[in-house]
Amino acid sequence: MAGFMDWELADVMALGYPPLRWCGTPTPDRRYCEGVSAAEVPETTADPTAPTDQETARVLRFSYVAGVTPGKWIRRWEERMPDIAVEAFMADDSGQEQALRDGSADLGFVRLPVEREGLSVIALYEEQPVVVAPKGHEISVFEGVDAADLTAETFLDVDELGGPAMALQVVASGAGLVILPMSVARHFNVKDTVYRPLSGADPTQIAVAWLSESTDEVIEEFIGIVRGRTAQSSRQPSANQEKPKREPKPDRRAVPVKKPKVAQRYAPNPDKGRGKGSRKKGKR
Repeated sequence: MAGFMDWELADVMALGYPPLRWCGTPTPDRRYCEGVSAAEVPETTADPTAPTDQETARVLRFSYVAGVTPGKWIRRWEERMPDIAVEAFMADDSGQEQALRDGSADLGFVRLPVEREGLSVIALYEEQPVVVAPKGHEISVFEGVDAADLTAETFLDVDELGGPAMALQVVASGAGLVILPMSVARHFNVKDTVYRPLSGADPTQIAVAWLSESTDEVIEEFIGIVRGRTAQSSRQPSANQEKPKREPKPDRRAVPVKKPKVAQRYAPNPDKGRGKGSRKKGKR
């Protein structure tokens, strides 16, 4: 078969011939060995060291505790930074720090207090505390309750009960009362419970936190959005990026055409432009 040795392996296989393999190290004469089974033909694989799109694309991940509603910040982020995807997940109060320190989240909305070693923390707002009681409890007849009026009540420890969701189930059974942020009581909204704003109790506080050593422009941009900075704020990294210069608009004004000069056929009238009778008459 003339010129067979000059063909590529793919060309030979396309004609229906059995797969071939090199005889040892390939040489300039490009010798092939006898036919082999398809199972012995090595598969072509991509270079494992080459970066993929998933590895190069940046994704901003953040966690939030129950009671925080991050939807408004996500919408603003998608409007300003559509090229960087954002992922959010809810974390328990007991695991809010761990999500930051193990790298599961780039930043998080945490409920203070937290261990601040190695973290950057910015307080955002305070939460209104409420007292939660079983449905039909006497607090339901009031618009608000003072902590001093509940000294005779039995209060349950939310952490010992495994978190607010389980604690509210225990409250619904009539075992006692709990104090929670209003946003948390609304979030779980357990049937057969009632809550009222509580005065005389310390409010809780929501903050945004992230690892200090991981601070970059993407995190700074998100923090600026959370703090209410506009897209044009000089403190936003995206506002300080050099924007491409626009091409000057073409001049669409018409070029004035000069009229050719016409030779005057008559001498100029000396009376032109003067009032009637302005020409001086000579003596006769």
